[in-house]
Formats: sequence, structure tokens, C-alpha cells
Amino acid sequence: MCCRRSGAHRGVCTRQPAPAPRVRFAPSPTGFLHLGGLRTALYNYLLAKQRGGAFILRLEDTDRSRLTPGAADDIEDMLEWTGIPPDESRRRGGDYGPYVQSERLHLYSQAASALLETGHAYYCFCSNQRLDLLKRAAQRSGLVPRYDNRCRELRPEQVQQKRSEGVPCVIRFRLDPGAEPFRDLVFGWTRHDPAAEGDPVILKADGFPTYHLASVVDDHAMRVSHVLRGSEWLISTAKHLQLFRALRWTPPAYAHLPLLLNRDGSKLSKRQGDICVQRFREQGVLPETLLDIVTHAGSGFSDNRIGRRLDELVAEFNVAKITTHSALLDLDKLDEFNRVHLQRRIEDEQKCAVLRDELRRQVLHTHGSEISDRTVLEPHYIHRVLQLRKGHVCSLRELLDHTHAFLWIRPRVTRQQLLEVSAEAESIAAAVVQLVASGGSFQSTERLNAEFKLITSRLKHTKYSGAMRVLRLALSAQQQGPSVAEMMLSLGEQEVCVRLQKALEH
Repeated sequence: MCCRRSGAHRGVCTRQPAPAPRVRFAPSPTGFLHLGGLRTALYNYLLAKQRGGAFILRLEDTDRSRLTPGAADDIEDMLEWTGIPPDESRRRGGDYGPYVQSERLHLYSQAASALLETGHAYYCFCSNQRLDLLKRAAQRSGLVPRYDNRCRELRPEQVQQKRSEGVPCVIRFRLDPGAEPFRDLVFGWTRHDPAAEGDPVILKADGFPTYHLASVVDDHAMRVSHVLRGSEWLISTAKHLQLFRALRWTPPAYAHLPLLLNRDGSKLSKRQGDICVQRFREQGVLPETLLDIVTHAGSGFSDNRIGRRLDELVAEFNVAKITTHSALLDLDKLDEFNRVHLQRRIEDEQKCAVLRDELRRQVLHTHGSEISDRTVLEPHYIHRVLQLRKGHVCSLRELLDHTHAFLWIRPRVTRQQLLEVSAEAESIAAAVVQLVASGGSFQSTERLNAEFKLITSRLKHTKYSGAMRVLRLALSAQQQGPSVAEMMLSLGEQEVCVRLQKALEH
């Protein structure tokens, strides 16, 4: 709020529009994008789009020993596939690049030099062997391992001598004791004294920064206004705020998201191949399903309901409604979520056209050599199948399984097989062929079921259920699957007659 006191408008208060937020998703490409990372990216995206801001993808690849080949591309590929592409990234460019930390080393070196000059940082020459001994001693005593800040006390001439001798060194940040509390947008007022952990390394001997320095430098350089990240980083925030203060920069607002856990309460791990986004994509899970289920598991919205689209998530998202409780992800409900979103796609004309093309491609790939009638590949046929099976199937892949093979492949059924089900099998098949020839019956499953009851009433020894088993066997060579009426509507009048007649001829 800004009050203007000039001229005739003395004392009039005018509300200045808040600047558009700039948020970032900054994963380490040490593994492929998994559901926990997707959720963090999504919440950043929602905040940016709700307020007309920018969503940045920044790759934090300074841990060179753990990089996974292909992970960087996978992360951006999966963000694009799920419908939450970054506005700025390595691939898309932007005014604040490069967007890969290994290409920004000069910025971290400059910041570290500035901290050295002001006395907020110092060179540390402790060997890995000494640090390992400190760690083991602490563990034997039941203490949390920490650096003892030994090199803090080195005199300038000692530092100069060691550097001139080429002794390997890192740069550590000098932490102030008694950190001030800060207000997190999710956890509220929080206080953590990082000095008890010992001064952290901010620039390694190989010239690469640690997370603490790199994230602070990049958030400042990229003008990040809000940092939404996992709650595991909450205790590091005090360090980051001290770094901002030492560099005389204004820090962003922080919001730490509660952990997304497995249903049994265990932590999601990006090393679990079964929770990688790419794996779900391969299984036929829709991108909107993944966005829906990861938000449904947590908080940040007025209510939770299945079936929210991305535009609804953007409109309803509220950082103030994010709770501190960990969210349990129930993947047993994945099929239910996917069924709802698949039905929505089928009911959308443009999206259904895309589904038709994709299903045709999958049918050709799975059943191509067995298809005898190419009619099943026509758009009108596939469209009819999708409309009839919506709400029943959870994915397109389900329409390729054994239960639905009859949709694409004519079954091989003999007269003898039909007669084993009912001695009146020929009469049943003939009655249905006559029904088809009379026209007007293929309007709805209700109309067909009514006709089936009339046919059954004229049979001497076969009940309704027996007649349905005969027809199901003749049409699909199976004894389970969609209802007979739905089978017939899916196949169409001509194909129904062809299959019934072929069964009687054999």
C-alpha cells in the first residue's frame, strides 16, 4: 500500500500492483524427474501462472560425481509433457541465463571473492583425512559431525604461505552465532542456529560451488522473488539468509513444502524407478492425472476432489493453505484418477481426435498382423469404441489387452463351441442376425437388452444368462468383458452379423 500526499489528493491511498513473481524449480540432474520433484515444480508453476509471473528451470549440476546421463533432458521433457513447461531454461533461453550452474562458475567465484574481502569467508586448508577424523570422533561420542572452524584463526601470512605452496583449499563461510528468526510462508516464524554445525564450504577446491552459495547467487542474479522448495531445506535457510545479508542482497520469500511420502510414510526417492514420471508415461498414465494426484495428496487448496484440470489448479492454488503436515501419496488410486481424466479427454472433441490417432497407432503396433478387417482402424470405429468404453477403462493400453482383443481381431469360434453352451445356440444367433436386419435396434444398450429379453422369452431351454454367454462367445471368443450389448454397439451391425454367421458356418 502506498499513500500519495500531493495536490488535491492529499492523503489518498492507492494500491500499487505487486510485481509479477519469479520462481524457480532447481533440481539436480543426478536422477530422473520423479513425483516429489514434479510436485515441487508444479507448486512453483501454479504460483507463477496465478500471478502472471515467470517459472524458471535451473539445473544445479555442481555435484559432478553424481550426474546421471540424460537426466537434464528428461527433467525438461517431463515438465513439457505434463503441461508445466518453464518460461526460462537451458532449452528455452531467457534474459538471466545460463540456466545450468556449471556454466556460471565465474559468478560464484566473484561472490566468494567478495565474501573473502569483507571477512565473511576464509580459506580452509584442512585435508580430507583430518575432516574424516573429526567426523569419526564425533560419531564415537554420539555427536553430530561438525567442522571445528580451525582455519578461521589462520593469520593472513599463514594463508598466503599455504596458497603459495599450492596446498589444496576450499572457501568456507563464516557463520554468525545466534541466527535471527525468519518467517516462512508455510512453517511461520522459524529459528535455527546453523553456527552449531560449523562453517560450511561454499566453494570447493575444484572451483565448483556448494548448494548454499550457488543457490543464493543464482536466486539473486535471476531475480527470484519466491523460493518454493522441499522442507528438507528449511534448516539451511538460516545459512542462506546470512549469505544474502553478507552480500548485501535482498533475499526472496521462502515457502517450504511438506514432504510427499509413500502411503506407508516412507520417503519418496528419485532412485525408485517406479515413481519416475517417465515410467508413468510409459504405463499410459495421463499427465493431468499425475498433476491431480500429487496435489490431491497434499494441501494448498480449499478442497480436494478428483478430476481437477491444470487451469483449475492454477485458479484455486493458495500458498497460505499449505499445511506443515507431510502428504501421503496413495498410488492405489491412480487408476481411478486416470479413468476420470481419460473420460474428460474423450468428451473433448479436439482431445478425442488425438486419442483416436494414438489408439490407432497402438492397435497397429500390438495387433497389426492379426487384423483381418481394416475397418477397425477407421476414425469412426475407434471413436465409437472410445465413447462406449469411457468411464470403464483407465487407459488406452487397457483397450489393447486380452479382454478387448475382440474389438480388433475376429475370433475363431466353432459351431460346436456354441452348442456346448446352449443347444439353442443356432436359434439365438439367427434371431440376433434377424434383429440386426430389421434395423432400429442399434440405438442404445438399453434398447438391445430389451430385444435380448424378447428373444430369450421365445427359447425353450435357455435362460437369458445362457443366451448372453452364447453371444459373448460368438462375438469375442471370451466369457468376460464388456456387456454383450456394448460389444455389439462397438463392433457395428455388419461386423456382428459377420461374426455370428462365421461361427455357425464352422
